[in-house]
Amino acid sequence: MSAAKKSVWMFICSAAIALAGCFLPWGQGPHSVAAQGKAPGPTKAANPSAQLVRGRYLVENVTPCFACHSTINGKGDLRPLPGRKGAGDFFTDETAPFRIIASNITPDRETGAGSWTDAQFARAIREGIGHDGRRLFPVMPYLFFRRISDQDLAAVIAYLRSLPPVKNPLPKTPVPDPFKAMLPPPMPVKGPVPPPEMSNPIRRGEYLVSFALCIECHTPLSEKGEPMMNLALAGGRLLKGPWGSAHSANLTPDASGIPHYDEKQFIQMMRTGKAAGAGRKLNPIMLTSYFRGMTDDDLKAIFAYLKTLKPVSHRVDNTEPPTKCRLCGATHGFGARN
Repeated sequence: MSAAKKSVWMFICSAAIALAGCFLPWGQGPHSVAAQGKAPGPTKAANPSAQLVRGRYLVENVTPCFACHSTINGKGDLRPLPGRKGAGDFFTDETAPFRIIASNITPDRETGAGSWTDAQFARAIREGIGHDGRRLFPVMPYLFFRRISDQDLAAVIAYLRSLPPVKNPLPKTPVPDPFKAMLPPPMPVKGPVPPPEMSNPIRRGEYLVSFALCIECHTPLSEKGEPMMNLALAGGRLLKGPWGSAHSANLTPDASGIPHYDEKQFIQMMRTGKAAGAGRKLNPIMLTSYFRGMTDDDLKAIFAYLKTLKPVSHRVDNTEPPTKCRLCGATHGFGARN
């Protein structure tokens, strides 16, 4: 492993903390009332049927759990292969200095999550503590999932428990000692996490952008692996895997971002996986194969929130020859124009 590669991954943890810090969950500040009490378990549903529907919607369309926790069609739409949904798999990230495994989250009692309690599931999702008490590597985006409301968390767990159990024994991720030192400190969720004000499109959109991990992919990292917060959501991060390689797009309202999109075009892009205007097909790592199932109201809320972002000038175009970018340091299309 090269020193440069090791350095990048040594900073992944601090990168995740810094990015997640931009979206602190409501009711979870250090001086909030919630921070003074003990965290409750996932909320029991008054209507289990409706809870299951909500959980299916969130897992299948909003937060792409199965893009990681399944054997996927890597060169296609990145959806799970038949019979492998939630069964876990090995990551194929070529830059990783050690093997990373996404666990089996189906209800199989021997090799999956069938023996986990709801509280153990909740801690893994929101706090990064495995059912066996070990701290999880933050490729599992628990720092973003901290803001999932108690009701939505319970719905997600209910849906995962409804999956067909798949027997798929996998090892645990062997985090080497140098990287263990960089793991985020334990950050218990100490009180109730309420839902956002869903009637407010901007607050609703902010919640969904965090849930869908938009900022994680659409914010570039420095050579040290630190998030470049001056370019938050301004694109340029390299995403490389079985789908090929692509640099994420600028989502801010700057002229180099998506100001030319109106609400209708944005929804169409999310539904079809094709860019507005020329109709160019987007790389499947954009995960529109998941997001296309979101409701119009949720997509409109995301668009409303993105329009409130500070405009950031950062040209990124995967159809152009890659050149060195002075802003983010990466080599991507239109890089030399920045």
